Amino acid sequence: MKDTQENVVPAQAAVADHSPAAGSDGLEAVSERIADLEIRLAATEDLVETLNLELFRQQQQLDLLQGQLRHLHRQMSNTAEANAAGAPRNARDEIPPHY
Repeated sequence: MKDTQENVVPAQAAVADHSPAAGSDGLEAVSERIADLEIRLAATEDLVETLNLELFRQQQQLDLLQGQLRHLHRQMSNTAEANAAGAPRNARDEIPPHY
């Protein structure tokens, strides 16, 4: 039995030593560990919720930007097609900027 106790890691040792001979010290240690783990779990759940909300916002922004990019691409394609088709140009567009 002693060989088994030596191979137990410290976190498991507090749980493994819950015999009546261990007294309330072992139970208090386990209770403290459980409370600590519950605190960590609550903080982790809060972090996951915060990150999930931020990811949702970023996805919305990405969708908006992709829509704007598609719109600009269509505008550029239409302009390029109009120029290639030999559309009449406005004479004001041909005046150099220093006039």
